[in-house]
Amino acid sequence: MYKDYTLAIIKPNAVRTGKTGPILAMINEAGFEIAAMRMVKLTIPQASLFYEVHKGKDFFNGLIKFMTSGPVVVMILLHTNAVEEFRRLLGSTDPEKAAEGTIRKAFAVSTRMNAVHGSDSNENAEKEANFFFSGIERFY
Repeated sequence: MYKDYTLAIIKPNAVRTGKTGPILAMINEAGFEIAAMRMVKLTIPQASLFYEVHKGKDFFNGLIKFMTSGPVVVMILLHTNAVEEFRRLLGSTDPEKAAEGTIRKAFAVSTRMNAVHGSDSNENAEKEANFFFSGIERFY
């Protein structure tokens, strides 16, 4: 049975600056259920594979360097319309344009160091969740 889920990653800058707890609180207060969560330190090959859709773009190398600069917290989040609702909670990629009350408005440093990643489609949520968690159907 399909249940709505998305993948979220608390990025290295937010982990490093102690924002994991406040971000998790916002996620919980917004009604998301954390079905799975773990902290990982991505290697360059892992990050390159995860972000391969951006390979060849001018920001790719900087993104990989950033995402491998420290541990990240990866999560599978459950919620009705999970992808859409989590993207709403995240706010704009550019924190200057993010709405008040969103994660990125509260915690992002810049467009690249925007505190949290969220899947952009149901298809990518499945792909991304399976990248970090095997047998994702067991989490819901």
